Amino acid sequence: MTWSPATSERADAIVARYPERRSAVMPLLYLAMREEGRLTDEGMKEVGDRTGITAAQVLAAASFYTMYKREVGRHLVSVCRSISCHLLGSEAVLDAVADETGVPDGETALDGSLSVESVECIGACGGAPAIQVDYEMVEGMTPDSARALVRWLLDESPEVIRSDDLQGRFGGSPSFDPGPVDPVGAIGPFPAFGPYGTAAT
Repeated sequence: MTWSPATSERADAIVARYPERRSAVMPLLYLAMREEGRLTDEGMKEVGDRTGITAAQVLAAASFYTMYKREVGRHLVSVCRSISCHLLGSEAVLDAVADETGVPDGETALDGSLSVESVECIGACGGAPAIQVDYEMVEGMTPDSARALVRWLLDESPEVIRSDDLQGRFGGSPSFDPGPVDPVGAIGPFPAFGPYGTAAT
């Protein structure tokens, strides 16, 4: 597999930022996910070739961090289960997501539409319970709002996910007063980073 010219150009620019090219492995893993929608053996080999390390070394990094997904749906729904979220009902939120989608924790829908996972702290304790969709945050969730959120994902299949939009549609009380609207949004099951080409503006 060969990356598209735009992805190759972006990869070259990222590698050039580092004194040691092997240091670019993590950002390049996001590019690999963006290119194919998930992390593949071919994508990891490409990252290894560009960073001067073996595919096994790339796999060691990719398998250590949970944000690099080898199997993932079009959207990734992550329900926080840390103490604040747990005490305020995240188990019921996770159960509602699984019930509404038919996708249990840690699994992907058969049609590839979405994956569901429970995760540790996502930094929204003041707005618990919290969910991320493609790493975009929504706070103050209830089982009913979680059902509505995943039904919207499945029915509408939005191209871009933005935290502000999620909060307005489905969220309850957020941790902080909203700041300026963030023009960046997620375009897949990976964090929205403008410099990596993994975001929409």
